[in-house]
Amino acid sequence: MGEVISPQGASMWTRRELLRVGGLGPFGLSLPHLLAADEKQKPLAGSKADACIILFLNGGPSHLDMWDMKPLAPTEFRGEFKPINTSLPGVQLCEHLPRSAKLMNRVTLVRSMHHSVNNSHAAAVYAAMTGHDRGEQGGGARPTDHPSPGAVLGKLRPVADTSLPYVALPYKTKEGAGGPLQPGFLSGFIGASYDPFWVLEDPNTPNFHLRDLAPPEGISLERIQGRSRLLSQLDHRLGRQHERSLTAMNDFQRRAFDILSSATTRQAFELTRETDADRERYGRNIYGQSVLLSRRLIEAGTRTVTVSWAPDANATWDTHGSNFVTLKNSLLPAFDAAFSSLLEDLSQSGRLERTLVAVLGDFGRTPRINNNNGGRDHWNSCYSVMLCGGGIREGYVHGASDRTGAVPIEAPVTPGDIIATMYHLLGVDHSQMLYDSLARPQAIVPEGRVVHQLLG
Repeated sequence: MGEVISPQGASMWTRRELLRVGGLGPFGLSLPHLLAADEKQKPLAGSKADACIILFLNGGPSHLDMWDMKPLAPTEFRGEFKPINTSLPGVQLCEHLPRSAKLMNRVTLVRSMHHSVNNSHAAAVYAAMTGHDRGEQGGGARPTDHPSPGAVLGKLRPVADTSLPYVALPYKTKEGAGGPLQPGFLSGFIGASYDPFWVLEDPNTPNFHLRDLAPPEGISLERIQGRSRLLSQLDHRLGRQHERSLTAMNDFQRRAFDILSSATTRQAFELTRETDADRERYGRNIYGQSVLLSRRLIEAGTRTVTVSWAPDANATWDTHGSNFVTLKNSLLPAFDAAFSSLLEDLSQSGRLERTLVAVLGDFGRTPRINNNNGGRDHWNSCYSVMLCGGGIREGYVHGASDRTGAVPIEAPVTPGDIIATMYHLLGVDHSQMLYDSLARPQAIVPEGRVVHQLLG
């Protein structure tokens, strides 16, 4: 590290040596390819949110057993759960969401969602996350996909050099066990440099430690900072003698150095800084602690965090069988604890006004209960989502479904509409054109409109 590079000697370095220094050599970091955000945009006038947390209930949560219950429907439709009153007069939720029920005066509930996909989880997730409904085109993520909100915001509203722009956790959700990565979470046609920083360790484990944000054992931050100074010195002496790609790569490496050296970012992952009581509030499980970590990342300057609530599409909310048993014993208590704690903490800290929280899913479940131990199957014709914070209207229910929750009968809304509205609040014009690898212009959300009734 004490080696001095003279102006004359710099030109004698081989490209491989330059790339080795620029690539952090033995540190082997995985950050640099995530840090290529270079297109800044001023937020739209009237934007309310600076950050976004997406809780994606992967598999298809049952709207009829959570947010849009039908207690007067026939037995084969209404299910086993009882409705309870909420803090929003006239609105009821499932009895297994008691903490969420107390916060309904702070949220908007949309009960008239629909789209064209009923079979493929992958296609439905893609529509829900990007607003691009391409029908039953299944399969895994592709480089030609439309980008996720986290990727778009990373490109158009980049964060400080010491912050992670877009984080996804705790799984790379597969399209079925052993299947390909679901679309909707990556950067698609805008380039892999805007993909999320993946957190795939379980934050509920006692030894949770994110290896990608720590130098290898025996290498101090001082040594990393020394390497950063060497890289800056080299870049300065090279001037404009080398191609732009090397200069750009060096910029991304410096961001990696900055993040590694940032106490704020590294400390965001230190959940032991939370009290035991607060960790219990969120739920001592992989999802509750992932939601807690999401809050801490937003506080540390991350723009977007997405929590995908399943290792694969069929693992959690895809309740074809034993719908009521699964919801009652595991899914609803865990969601209720995590979501309510997130809202309480964001509200208490004053961050809720500038943080948009979206609870989304791929679709809903069938109105009629099946014979597979009381299961419900996929249902795309009508389902619900929930939004709060970041300029969303408080204490509001948008749209309505028919008496069995089968179809919208008032103010139907598509995923494109929801994603367009989220972008509006986050300061991005959803109709703006971004360019793919062939320099072809493509709208961020091809079909969708801002639903102004949802705005506060």
